[in-house]
Amino acid sequence: MKIIKTAAHWLFILCMPVLLITTSVRIAANSSELYNYGFSKYNISQVTGLAPAELDKVISGLISYFNNNQQYINVTVIKDGQPFTLFNEREVAHLKDVKGLFRLVYWLLIGTLIYAVAYGAVSYIVWKDKRRFAWGLAGGSILTIGLVVVLGVMISTNFDQFFYDFHLISFSNDFWLLNPATDYLIMLFPSGFWMDAAIFCTGATALLALILGGTGWWRLRKEKPAAKPAKALPLQPPAA
Repeated sequence: MKIIKTAAHWLFILCMPVLLITTSVRIAANSSELYNYGFSKYNISQVTGLAPAELDKVISGLISYFNNNQQYINVTVIKDGQPFTLFNEREVAHLKDVKGLFRLVYWLLIGTLIYAVAYGAVSYIVWKDKRRFAWGLAGGSILTIGLVVVLGVMISTNFDQFFYDFHLISFSNDFWLLNPATDYLIMLFPSGFWMDAAIFCTGATALLALILGGTGWWRLRKEKPAAKPAKALPLQPPAA
């Protein structure tokens, strides 16, 4: 039983970074506020020639696509008074790959969340060991913050290389190599937007880790093990 408890404990710690990072990515992918922030910061309306109302259609279309079962995206906007299909075949193919990546992120989020809840329930109800779960929260949060620091250094020192390597690792084709002069996917989401999104995800992950880690330390302090009673000293015969 001790081996099972130890293995479950370390698996919980290793699940924590995956859970928190995927949670942050999920929040970012579905945050219309993040899209609007980037569109405003990088003057996307002027770059694309699309009115703000049409950009809102793009945001809602992308968020809906990433959360439905539609295989290919089809976003139609009005430009210069005429209906216009925003993404060409290459962009549609790349967005299909991106959707597959998001699906993987969502499944990792669900899987690690289920395990974390199950581990917490077993620790509290079956093993009656609240401190073990609290140690897991603290340890997992420390590990997460360490990974966030590493990612933060990589992003801040050479984001373009980091972004390029990410695409090489994540995609098995070159559909992501688009033309910023003609392809709207690049016009809508320039490199600066993705850097901001990466900063948002690392910041959100660190914040979640601090909250859960702080909760773990608080529980450890609250659930201090009871002090062992001092052993009674044997009675000594009185001195002669």
